[in-house]
Amino acid sequence: QSSRSHTVFSILVHIRENGIDGEEMLKIGKLNLVDLAGSENVSKAGNEKGIRARETVNINQSLLTLGRVITALVERTPHIPYRESKLTRLLQESLGGRTKTSIIATISPGHKDIEETLSTLEYAHRAKNIQNKPEV
Repeated sequence: QSSRSHTVFSILVHIRENGIDGEEMLKIGKLNLVDLAGSENVSKAGNEKGIRARETVNINQSLLTLGRVITALVERTPHIPYRESKLTRLLQESLGGRTKTSIIATISPGHKDIEETLSTLEYAHRAKNIQNKPEV
């Protein structure tokens, strides 16, 4: 079994408080911790016709969709393709929604990884230009 996949860990918190007027208030908070699998070349993944190749295609497809969503949000196009992947549906509130979002991009200092590093930095640079409207 492979461990190469995206991971989304969500924590949902409900807090009940009594307001000044005695009315009960419900506050809801959600924290998504997301680890995206890196984009890969099918031939680098090995087993070009097997399970790992299918995994690589699925991972790359969701990353491409996430890239299209990021581009659409940054360019403020009327249609945002959230529904084209499970990943973007799960992250919809974090991508242009009412939440605060932070991104940590992990890169390699190695020369052999220069293409992947540049791609990651470009991806993160585009994503930082997304305009969210957080509500507290």
